[in-house]
Amino acid sequence: MLEGFTHRQITTTEAVINLRYGGEGPPVLLLHGHPQTHVMWHLVAPRLAENYTVVCADLRGYGDSSKPLTTPDHEPYSKRAMARDLVEVMQILGFERFAVVGHDRGGRCAYRMALDHPQRIAALSVLDIIPTAEHFERTDMAFAMGYWHWFFLAQPYDLPERLIAGDPEAFYLRRGRGMFDERALAEYRRCFTDPNTIHAMCEDYRAGATIDTRLDQEDRKSGRRIQCPVQALWGKKNGLDRWYDVLEVWRDWADHVEGHSIDCGHYLAEEAPEETLAALEAFLSRARNERSL
Repeated sequence: MLEGFTHRQITTTEAVINLRYGGEGPPVLLLHGHPQTHVMWHLVAPRLAENYTVVCADLRGYGDSSKPLTTPDHEPYSKRAMARDLVEVMQILGFERFAVVGHDRGGRCAYRMALDHPQRIAALSVLDIIPTAEHFERTDMAFAMGYWHWFFLAQPYDLPERLIAGDPEAFYLRRGRGMFDERALAEYRRCFTDPNTIHAMCEDYRAGATIDTRLDQEDRKSGRRIQCPVQALWGKKNGLDRWYDVLEVWRDWADHVEGHSIDCGHYLAEEAPEETLAALEAFLSRARNERSL
């Protein structure tokens, strides 16, 4: 679906990462959400590649990237581990410093990357998230009912895996079927019906409820902050700003924060690609002009 992009699988120290890249100019890494793959950027990446070198990667555990064996502390599926993969990928591609845009789980990997590798990240855009620890610590009935899958997927192996395997399409497409391009949907379906991918995605959420939250708490306690410019975008219809003042939450984590809602649901890049692209281009252009990127 990303015509003109080069397909490659890069072997890092810990994983094999599946990706496509194309375009010319400053490098921008695009990271997908759950239960998608890098294909989710098919309406945004080609246009962005007119001015940037765009890399669209499958997170470890997702798509055609490898699914490492897990451990009792779920560290192999932590956002820190995913960030290590992708920093190494970008270095292998020749990019020491780059912008990163992440949606959903990819956004969690992206902000962890900015915290752990500040010298590498020139600009950070997060789509439809706040930091993981903030979600768990602010949990109330509304959040628990709306984000129940966070608590379901984080249950011990292998209850979630067994239940999802009974009808993965009903679970994964319960709120997204009608808004996806049929070609993208076929790609998502190919991947999320694989038992290994189902397990890896559960591990992602188990890591979120344990090691990822702990790392966030440690960073906040130590005063470590995101150093690069941060853009936060969110879907007005998904309701994130019904629960949180999104920009104020991010200002507790970074000094330079901007952003706004877009009139769509959770899947910004697929539901509202023109508005999402316009916001990303404006943000990246400012970073470029300010020599951050």
